[in-house]
Amino acid sequence: MIPGAVLAAGWSTRMGRSKALLRAGLDGPTFVETSVTTLRDAGLDDLLVVGRVEDEPLRSAVGAFDGVRFADNRHAAEGQISSIVTAINVIDHPGVRGLLVLPVDQPLVRPSTVAELVARFSESRALIARACYTGRAGHPAIFDRRVFDELRQADRSLGAKAVLQRHRASILEVDTDDEGVVIDIDDPDTYQRIFGVLPE
Repeated sequence: MIPGAVLAAGWSTRMGRSKALLRAGLDGPTFVETSVTTLRDAGLDDLLVVGRVEDEPLRSAVGAFDGVRFADNRHAAEGQISSIVTAINVIDHPGVRGLLVLPVDQPLVRPSTVAELVARFSESRALIARACYTGRAGHPAIFDRRVFDELRQADRSLGAKAVLQRHRASILEVDTDDEGVVIDIDDPDTYQRIFGVLPE
């Protein structure tokens, strides 16, 4: 089993408003809804959204998604690694093979890309798998449970990068033609370039 976690505990300082609740275009679904739908359409059925304890608007939005849990990140100030560890602590049970993580600011990732990543990881003995586009590493990424404790103990100033570096020879890089794996929509200029309008 490979649960999926949407990482949404940041403060969206560059965007100036919650990225998770931004709409993908004028009439599109929110980024968090898009991310959840992408993972579900890819075949993942154990899903959670990691957010800050005090982010009630996001908590409420996630509550409207059938079968999706909201995970409280009580250490969000420590960066993205804290959200990964929060997710690990929620899903780490017997039978879990690994954890797939997708930042909420990457709503363009295709379900087929996620499904391929999961399939390739499941066939391998890789400790880590991640989607790539034209040689650039992106998201989503999957961490095998064998590195869960390393992630828990990782230097917060380095985050998951330290674990990735340590196991770089064991990373399964899954090449894809999906540019969405390397597009982070984290500021108004990028949003406007992608969707043709400024965020509302």
